Amino acid sequence: MLPQQLSHPINAPSASYTVTLLKKQLRQLEESKTIEGVSVGLESNSLYQWNISFAGPSDTLYEGGYFQAMMKFPEDYPNSPPTFKFLTEMWHPNIYSDGRVCISILHAQDEFNDQEPPETRWRPILTPEDVLISIVSMLSEPNINSPANVDAGIQFRDKPDEYKKKVRKLIDKALENL
Repeated sequence: MLPQQLSHPINAPSASYTVTLLKKQLRQLEESKTIEGVSVGLESNSLYQWNISFAGPSDTLYEGGYFQAMMKFPEDYPNSPPTFKFLTEMWHPNIYSDGRVCISILHAQDEFNDQEPPETRWRPILTPEDVLISIVSMLSEPNINSPANVDAGIQFRDKPDEYKKKVRKLIDKALENL
């Protein structure tokens, strides 16, 4: 056996492949016109940790907001999905109270969830831009059938005016802290 075969499982990408792919995908996201007001930078010069900022989507409750987040990539990327965590305080059914995002595209194929068809979960062909598009879409259309933040999900369903007021308050607070 070759040394490389010993250190990497058969289907795992090499570190050089992952670095090359992340460089390419970072450049594509920086040049993208798909997501309004997106800005991407590296955390501590690591291609495996991206600081992401973007404007709230137009015609949504989050319009006018500016959100900061961190996307982290595992060593076996793209075979495994990145993680996405908002650094801006958020109130949303699909965002845990610590900022971690819970949507299908960030779930590995081997994670069992009977509410998620396999085609909606992470696949190596997907990109960070696809993840960000899904997150922007999630902000517009929360999935309250499988909430990460149960309290936000219940409030969204049962008391939409209070939900909207809380979201606006957090957006205003975030803008003050820029």
